[in-house]
Amino acid sequence: MEAAAEVGEFVVDADGDLGGDVAVDQAVAFEGAQVTPIPDSLDDIAAATIPLNGLTALQALNALDLRPGETLLVTGAAGAVGGYAVELASAAGVHVAALADAADEPLLRTLGAAETLPRTTDLAATVRTRYPGGVDAALDAAALGPASLGAVRTLGRFASVTAHTTPIPLRGITVTTVFAHADRAQLESLTTRATAGALTLRVAESLPLTDYATAHQRLTKGGLRGRIVLVP
Repeated sequence: MEAAAEVGEFVVDADGDLGGDVAVDQAVAFEGAQVTPIPDSLDDIAAATIPLNGLTALQALNALDLRPGETLLVTGAAGAVGGYAVELASAAGVHVAALADAADEPLLRTLGAAETLPRTTDLAATVRTRYPGGVDAALDAAALGPASLGAVRTLGRFASVTAHTTPIPLRGITVTTVFAHADRAQLESLTTRATAGALTLRVAESLPLTDYATAHQRLTKGGLRGRIVLVP
């Protein structure tokens, strides 16, 4: 199998099982034909945010099968997965309503969101005030579950990125739990977008690999804008 990168090149890749038990290690072996070289114009640390978060967002959007002009609610829109979803969907001509704090509105406008909706105790009512009948689809990056399903129209589509918060399908809504998987063609597409400035890479913080416990604590706490990257 022909290698996709030269010896010594920096590359990005994702394990075939992104939900596996091993999340942190000093060395990982991949088949050479599966990796994607990082262009010189991209920062290596920033590029490390593409595989897991970028693939999750892209595959969730593919599952929703959105068409230009349709409405999409993205929860957790200022987070790592949500931010990629907003930018990718907007670039495809989808009208994106981003659920996030008011302080994140300038960023989300830059990413292409048509509008930013406030976090409220009754998400469905808030969304339906702006979109009578509900939005065409929702990508639940914030793991709100049933609360965000109520914002979707009857016979709409819903994508969850966490299995434990995936709601029961109601009102004929197609509900999908997205388990991100390695896909070299998709990863190359995302890397190309980033190189062209069409995909915004956001690193919340980079930490030494030895500080993985601190990284997990901060990830669990939530509220990150971008992704934590562990550096060997």
